[in-house]
Amino acid sequence: MQYLSNLPANVLARAAKIRLAAFDVDGTLTDGRLWYSESGHETKVFHVHDGLGLKRLQANGIQVAIVSARISHPVALRAEELNIAHVYQGQNDKRECLRQMLEALNLQPEQAAFVGDDLPDLPAMDLAGFAVAVANAHPWVTQRAHWQTSLGGGMGAVREVCDLILHAQGKSAAEQEHWR
Repeated sequence: MQYLSNLPANVLARAAKIRLAAFDVDGTLTDGRLWYSESGHETKVFHVHDGLGLKRLQANGIQVAIVSARISHPVALRAEELNIAHVYQGQNDKRECLRQMLEALNLQPEQAAFVGDDLPDLPAMDLAGFAVAVANAHPWVTQRAHWQTSLGGGMGAVREVCDLILHAQGKSAAEQEHWR
């Protein structure tokens, strides 16, 4: 996994502290495109690698959250499938949403990661101790991120973040052994 080699010490230090990993949806968990059927139903495509990464974070004691400005039934379905308890849709102020989660979970900002791709994600990224931009994020987002994935949103970027957090916390070997 090339994206886990030669990581800066400050990135590893930030990722090692994470107890809550929060993710934007459109452009982060998906490729950002909105699909509508002829009948007006919205569909979304999620990457299976991202899903397993999120499940592995949870299995290793890290809370996972979804924070989206939009409201989408496919997001609720995917979150339910992955047993994600912290699902916040219709959040126009993602920073405040993250702040309230931190308070409810009795965590400090440096214990949170926020992964995003576009301007509405910036306030939450600024609050989080570990701000991550996906590869195809808006340039203003990448400028303020602590780390950027090599893959784009909806194309395995979330899995990279999950793997990095587990790696930084010294859990990669146990994860590999889990699958033997």
